[in-house]
Amino acid sequence: MFQNVSNDSVLGYAQFLEQTLKILHIEDSAADQALARLSLQRGRLQCELTVVDTLQGVTDALGSQKFDLILADYHLPGFTALDAWELVRALPEHPPFVLLSGAIGESAAVDVMRVGISDYLLKDQITSLPHVVTRALEVWEAKRARRRAVQELEASEKRLAELTEHLQTSIEQERAGISREIHDDIGGSLTSVKFDLAWIQRNAPEGPLRSHAASALEMLEHALGASQRIMHNLRPPVLDQGLVAAVQWLARNFEQRTGVATTVRTSRESMDLPAALQVVAYRTAQEALTNVSKYAQASRVDIDLSDQEGFLTLEVTDNGVGLAEGARDKAQSFGLRGLSERARTVQGWLDVSSQPGRGTSIIVSIPLAGTRP
Repeated sequence: MFQNVSNDSVLGYAQFLEQTLKILHIEDSAADQALARLSLQRGRLQCELTVVDTLQGVTDALGSQKFDLILADYHLPGFTALDAWELVRALPEHPPFVLLSGAIGESAAVDVMRVGISDYLLKDQITSLPHVVTRALEVWEAKRARRRAVQELEASEKRLAELTEHLQTSIEQERAGISREIHDDIGGSLTSVKFDLAWIQRNAPEGPLRSHAASALEMLEHALGASQRIMHNLRPPVLDQGLVAAVQWLARNFEQRTGVATTVRTSRESMDLPAALQVVAYRTAQEALTNVSKYAQASRVDIDLSDQEGFLTLEVTDNGVGLAEGARDKAQSFGLRGLSERARTVQGWLDVSSQPGRGTSIIVSIPLAGTRP
């Protein structure tokens, strides 16, 4: 199915004039071999033709060298161009395949194009062979460039995923370290000061000293409470008791703070899970509950936690106002995107289901195969 090359292809055509093309010519007619060679010469294409006329010859040629293009007659003694094409297409990066034949019929022409052959040309139009060859090479180069671009994009996405995983791990490690420092250093120091102030308050006579000690104790209680909140937000110690206990603690704390009825259902009382999976599930629950308190206007939240059928699944569902259309695609909207990226670091995925006025459901699913300690 020959396509004429327009003036727009002059640049592409010119690039092939500057190189020697290695062409495998599958043809049993010496006259047709000579015509093809002459046509390519008249088209000012520098070509090195390797001619074969048997299927074994095709196999041997393909095994011994690389070709820029395959040019084949359709009917040959004992085989057809389709048999040769099966050998060519099995190559890791096969070159373009052009059919140069007599009248093969429209249906046969459609069939050969459908199986992946680049182009075909009738022998009585052989003067157009240089254009057909350059056209096939241009298309093949474009496809190869596209494949390279896809491979580079996949490699870039893989590197980005690895960087995300590294950053998430580093952040959690930093959070755990800061949380320990708050607990061991700041918390311990504030507690010691609290005892001293309490002693002063008890033993000071009525007057300004006792009053100042009481005020200082009140401020100290506030500082201790703040340090506890910061420590739990960074990495709650309850996570050391397992994911189930941590999610239950998170739900109780959320219910007490917001007044929103919160129910937790679990598939078992404790789950033996790697620390990385526990952190992902816990942070998903934490972010989901934060979104509920900020935006959902909900009166009820249900949390389902399961490790059945080879997956760790956490679902947080509310009966609030739901997400507005396009809310997830807003600029600077990184909460759900961050959860999705976090899930990907452990080969999991995040699903968000929401309808305006009918609440929102956030589900994180993580495969357990090969991840248990």
